[in-house]
Amino acid sequence: MAMLSGTLGYFIFANVPFLAPTKPYINDLIAYITPLLIFAQLLLTFCKVEKLNELKPKAWHGWLLLIQTLSCLALAALLVCCPMPEVYREVFEGAMVCLICPTATAAAVITGKLGGSASSLTTYTLLSNILAAIAVPLVFPLVEPHTDVTFGIAFLKILSKVFPLLLAPFFIALLFRYYIPRFHKFLLKYHTSAFYLWAVALTIVMGQTTRSLVNSTADVTVEMLIAFAGLVTCCLQFYFGKRIGSAYNDRISAGQALGQKNTVLAIWMAVTYLNPLSSVGPGSYVVWQNIINSYQLWKKRKNEMKN
Repeated sequence: MAMLSGTLGYFIFANVPFLAPTKPYINDLIAYITPLLIFAQLLLTFCKVEKLNELKPKAWHGWLLLIQTLSCLALAALLVCCPMPEVYREVFEGAMVCLICPTATAAAVITGKLGGSASSLTTYTLLSNILAAIAVPLVFPLVEPHTDVTFGIAFLKILSKVFPLLLAPFFIALLFRYYIPRFHKFLLKYHTSAFYLWAVALTIVMGQTTRSLVNSTADVTVEMLIAFAGLVTCCLQFYFGKRIGSAYNDRISAGQALGQKNTVLAIWMAVTYLNPLSSVGPGSYVVWQNIINSYQLWKKRKNEMKN
């Protein structure tokens, strides 16, 4: 429903004449409200973390980081060493950015809803963001050289976009737990509200994704190929994440860690370092990963109703 609402909402605001004067205000409101929604949902989710030792790295974290690194390097080597038509380059670039992209900051919400470990997911989210902050500025310029973006600037930009939203809610949740326990207990009562905040954020992101695709001037066939690459990488990452997680009795957390991506950051990375058209890959990934999330949530509810 959130995905459909976001898509339809874009067309309503884009095509209804009397809503035209409100567009600048709507855009400003979205720019402010989206970070607040992410912050609020993470704060409620992190309030469930009981002890700091729950955030200790686990073996499956290392395997997933290795998959992210090697898959990105393999596609980068292919793009650098093998001459190919521009169309195929855009497809592989779209796939590459989907693979190295870090875990979504909101993945902990879905993980908790599915019955996984939000603390394990939080640890991997931190690690995958550090990996992306180092690997992207090093690898992507080799694929699409840019003389105006240095490693230091790129590194700081990625950190500035990701870490405040990720770390601030975590430390504030700890502050409430140890120094304002009454307020912490109050928030803990409403931790399930994080799921509905995520749904609102998903509606907004779907509207933005629809706008990007509609306004694109690229050939539709190329866009479909890049979107298909996003589908393939999405399915593979959920599959391998769950397979590895099963070996360590953490199937849900590992599947979400590798499969659910920070697509907003991925789109920025694609536009900054690669051919801008490759951003269709992570743009379509929004759709694919949330179809999978919706199916998982439906399946879990169906099983609960049977029991």
